[in-house]
Amino acid sequence: MTSAVDGFAQSYAEARGKFLPAARAAGATVESHVHPLRGRDGEELAMDIARIGPADARAVLLLSSACHGVEGFCGSGAQVALLQDSALLRAARDTGVALLFVHGLNPYGFSWWRRTTHENVDLNRNFHDFSEALPSNPGYDEVAHLIVPEHWPPRPEVQAAIERFIAERGIKVWQAAISGGQHTHPQGLFYGGREPTWSQGVVREMLRTHGRRCQRLGWIDFHTGLGPNGHGERIFACRDDAQALARAHQWWGPQVTSIYDGSSSSARLTGMMWMAAYAECPQAEYTGMALEYGTVPVLEVMDALRADQWLELHPDAGAAQRDAIKRRMRDAFYTDTDDWKQSIVAQALETTRQAVQGLSSR
Repeated sequence: MTSAVDGFAQSYAEARGKFLPAARAAGATVESHVHPLRGRDGEELAMDIARIGPADARAVLLLSSACHGVEGFCGSGAQVALLQDSALLRAARDTGVALLFVHGLNPYGFSWWRRTTHENVDLNRNFHDFSEALPSNPGYDEVAHLIVPEHWPPRPEVQAAIERFIAERGIKVWQAAISGGQHTHPQGLFYGGREPTWSQGVVREMLRTHGRRCQRLGWIDFHTGLGPNGHGERIFACRDDAQALARAHQWWGPQVTSIYDGSSSSARLTGMMWMAAYAECPQAEYTGMALEYGTVPVLEVMDALRADQWLELHPDAGAAQRDAIKRRMRDAFYTDTDDWKQSIVAQALETTRQAVQGLSSR
């Protein structure tokens, strides 16, 4: 008998090696979009898409992992558990809801234990019309020299300046300045890019292929790195629209939070991936959620990201320092314990069943 934690992995290659057989065993049709680069261990990288349900289904539920690369350890494990849950698959089939599993939105970051794509772009800040003016982030401009300093660990004066900023303006302002998205520091954090990434192009193609014929589209995107350890925050992932928010509350309960009213642990973002659902599937009533699982405190997450970006800019760093930074990076987004994994699977199952019910109730 398989356990809820058996679908989790220790590498991208292992995760993909568990996802693809689980998808085929569940009766899914699978398509793979191969990435132009290879992985950390020389393995093929791909965004794999597994569909269960007819092409003309009136309702489609999209379940995606690894938008932020290293966060895929969590999302992939949840996806494998969902594919192995016969009650869920039966409920979707009986209610006419097609399930669309998208594994490895950012396979490069997943394999290399990075949050970004191979272009050093945060995929969830990259969905813009690049023919128009891009949003500015003067807050990031102000502190860019502190976020990724010249030396790691940071010199005392850098740390003192950060502590002074947080003491004077608050941790929420610090978080928003760093994580909201920026387009002026290509070697910095949360960079949204100046053009569409490879992953953005495949996501849009996937939405056109699988979402243009449905009347109702749901989306749960698995994330990690914010909130209490093991708790899955249900973050509204649509436009700032009262009707869509009301549907999200009907599906997933009053605990759904929003970046628009400040109730979420996430800052307000620009260039969000799920906005593509409106452009690519305009005929569908769209309802989405980011399921954000907590790992370690937010300042620890930020420091792990800062160290990893410093390492990217200093490939001559010693092996011991490199290994420590990469391990810290993975641990910031993946709590490798059975208790944490069981909590992740339980919440993924609950919210997916709720979404199936919500999609089939109209």
